Formats: sequence, C-alpha cells, structure tokens
Amino acid sequence: MKRTIATIAAVALLAVPVLASASTWNIDPDHSSVGFKVRHLMVSNVKGSFEKHRGTVEINDKDITKSKVLVTIDTASVNTNVAKRDEHLRSADFFDVAKYPTMTFTSKKVARAGKDRLKVTGDLTLHGVTKEVVLNVEGPAKESKDPWGNLRSGVTANTKINRKDFGLVYNAALETGGVAVGEDVDINLEIEMIKAK
Repeated sequence: MKRTIATIAAVALLAVPVLASASTWNIDPDHSSVGFKVRHLMVSNVKGSFEKHRGTVEINDKDITKSKVLVTIDTASVNTNVAKRDEHLRSADFFDVAKYPTMTFTSKKVARAGKDRLKVTGDLTLHGVTKEVVLNVEGPAKESKDPWGNLRSGVTANTKINRKDFGLVYNAALETGGVAVGEDVDINLEIEMIKAK
C-alpha cells in the first residue's frame, strides 16, 4: 500500500511541470483585428474586416510547437464601410450568414519558421467548407503587464485563400473582360491576447 501511494505521489510530482508548462491566453477583441483584402474590378483592392471574433491560444511555454489555437469569427460582422456592399456580402451570394453564422480556425500543427516566426497549419471552416490553411505568424511578442495587472502578448499573422475553394463563387463578368471580384483573398490578423488567471 505504501509503495502504491509513493508511486502515485511520484507521478503527480512529475506531472506538475507538464501541466505548468502550458498557459491559456484569451484573444482581446477590443485590441485585435481580422482584416481581408480582395481585388475589385481588376483595378484596385477593397479592404474589410470582421468586427466580432473570439478565441483562445494555448501556449506551451517549453515547446512553442506544441501550442494550439482556436478562433471563431461572426460572419455577419463583416464591415467594408459601405452598408449596401456589406449587406450583399451577408447574403446567400457570399457568406450566407443566416445559414453559416460563423467561421472557425482550429490549429493542427505549429512549426518554427525563423527567429520570432511560426507557421501555424490548421483547418479553416467557412461557408460550410473546411480546408487546410497555413498562417505565417510573427510573434508571440514578449509578455507585458498592463495597468490593471494583466499579462498581455500579441501576434501578427497573414495568409491567402481562394474564396472559390470555400464555395464563394458569385461573380459578375465585365464588358472589358475579367470579373468584378477577385478570387484570391489576403487575410491579415493583428491579435492581442490576455493571459488567463
């Protein structure tokens, strides 16, 4: 019996560093942005963002490649600063927010890509379709304490997707050739995180 208790105690002591090596960070939506850029009429780029998003980052303090990311974005919060265009984007022609109110990103792999650089591979689910994408990440930044005693950090990330891969196929042909909306969408994330207490 004593040997069994001693074994359990030893296992528990060994497990403590493992549990302590991971920390949870909550994305601060008030100081983060989820932006995108797409070609318009073959002559310029239109930028937009999603105003409502949330997520968590599990950072492994001993091995950053064992970290995990989960982000949820409300598609109805799309904002290009043009109300009529935003309503069209919310319609069944594009995001179809009534049927697909959110998009999600769930990481599957984190790899180092140089000093303070990471490649985060994960599943992006958008418009009912799940595809693997790779985020090019700068950070995380060195921890900093805010005036209220919270520890904060942040990352910048970007990637590019083809909207047709996710079933967003609507377009209009131009008389001069080409289409009204480009297929490639550049995505840029500026994320600030607060360490969970």
